[in-house]
Amino acid sequence: MGFIQRALIWVSLLTLVCGLTGKKPNIVFILTDDQDVTMGGMTPLVNTVSLIGKQGMTFNNMFTTSPLCCPSRSSILTGNYVHNHNAVNNSISGNCNSKAWQDGPEKKTIATYLKAMGYSTFFAGKYLNQYGVTKVGGVAHVPPGWDEWNGLVKNSVYYNYTLSVNGKAEEHGDDYTKDYLTDLINRRSNEFLKKQSETTPPFFAMVSTPAAHAPFDSAPQYEQNFTKNSAPRGPTFNVAGKDKHWLIRHAPNPMSKISISTLDDAFRKRWRTLLSVDDMVKSIVATLTTQKIIDSTYIIFSSDNGYHLGQFSLPMDKRQLYEFDIRVPLLIRGPNIKPGSVTDSPALNIDIMPTIIQLAGDPAPEDVDGLSLVPILIPNTTNVVELTNRDTLIEHSGEYYPNGYPGCPKTEFLTGECRSKIPVLPARDFLVEHEGEWLPNGDFGCKNTNFCAVSVSNCVPDCVCEDSKNNTYSCVRSISPGISTMYCEISDSESFQEYYDLVKDPHQLTNTIKSIPPTKLADMHKRLILLQLCKGSNCRKLLPPDDAPPQKG
Repeated sequence: MGFIQRALIWVSLLTLVCGLTGKKPNIVFILTDDQDVTMGGMTPLVNTVSLIGKQGMTFNNMFTTSPLCCPSRSSILTGNYVHNHNAVNNSISGNCNSKAWQDGPEKKTIATYLKAMGYSTFFAGKYLNQYGVTKVGGVAHVPPGWDEWNGLVKNSVYYNYTLSVNGKAEEHGDDYTKDYLTDLINRRSNEFLKKQSETTPPFFAMVSTPAAHAPFDSAPQYEQNFTKNSAPRGPTFNVAGKDKHWLIRHAPNPMSKISISTLDDAFRKRWRTLLSVDDMVKSIVATLTTQKIIDSTYIIFSSDNGYHLGQFSLPMDKRQLYEFDIRVPLLIRGPNIKPGSVTDSPALNIDIMPTIIQLAGDPAPEDVDGLSLVPILIPNTTNVVELTNRDTLIEHSGEYYPNGYPGCPKTEFLTGECRSKIPVLPARDFLVEHEGEWLPNGDFGCKNTNFCAVSVSNCVPDCVCEDSKNNTYSCVRSISPGISTMYCEISDSESFQEYYDLVKDPHQLTNTIKSIPPTKLADMHKRLILLQLCKGSNCRKLLPPDDAPPQKG
């Protein structure tokens, strides 16, 4: 596309998002924690579906490119794959809020871009898992680009936590009326929104809740909700993954009764925590309406990663390459987005950042890995053909203890082993990455080979490994009309591979890697390597899958 054509498209988009007044739109981004979609994670969110989804667009195929909190959040903030922002896991040594992160990627995030565009910015809730740790600046470190900062120190909790409020520590206890974190985020967000009006500068508010992350503490008024519900008994529930990589093959099967009882309890508690999120969404929409700015505000709702409860006999966690851990919700409403619209176009966590920048009126940054979803949200504003036939990566680096987890037998791992008329992206391949978390000295109680049922600090109720160094993998996930596949390479001593045709096997029950012709296997390996090395525009090259039907026109 030529410069003049790009300029005309940008002017067209600017007219749409800014309207006749010339004021840029406001943007509210609500991010949940560990919220799945494959187990009905949106079911408790009646207000959210009604006020965002039915008033805007729902994405049926939204994915995280790394199913773990800090890597995914870093990708959301920067628009980049894990291998380009280098926050590979939840530890400081894995670049989660490390000095290297602060000196590099953190200086080019959604907040810094929008601040430079004249936006007033607000943050409340969970940032990154290692935020606020003393050796990387403590609470005094306020990430660049934020005018009002209410950042949770470390990982998600609901009570007994510390916030950094514009660089100063604010301690909280266990009084529901004052301290329950989701409600506090709700109050702080509404306080900020009530200061906004049609005449104040445009704003960006990022609202990052702890729900539905462990420890699953619900508000008192919701403790008796969903008492008759249990975790879904889908096709993969309590099923042995005998043809999958080491970690999955070694999950005890069948699961014990106490393990199933524990995960059922977690399922109910997770839904209860989301009820407070739903209250918050209703409150935010009400405030925007009262302030007469609802019609000039985009509201985005998503999660950092999915979750599993009993799939392939893994009791509870994320970090796996399968659909239950990489699929997340995405709902967006706002000016010129058709209410009640639904799209099957693939979307990724790395797309959120460039989408927000373009919705705010600037061109999507050229140096990020993600694509703007604006052509899907607001048709005819850009050339949709540019968004088709895209390769995308999913990665993870497994965490582990070299000597195993104390009190849990056989957890030793050897290092080095082990539907409306909306433009559609006809084909998109993307990368999924995970680098297993582990510590050589085994002296940090959270990052290890064993993530047992409820808590990693003990071996209750069963010793089931949920992550390890040899749970490090990279996958290419392909979606196009009539095609839905996944090819994965595991970094272990077996050089293990997995392949799934999700049209025929939507639950990834059977690894069919041995049936793939050598030439196709070589092509998928090449495609994966290119994605693992890609950066910026190279990640957005048009590389249709070999099996994709030719595009007309």
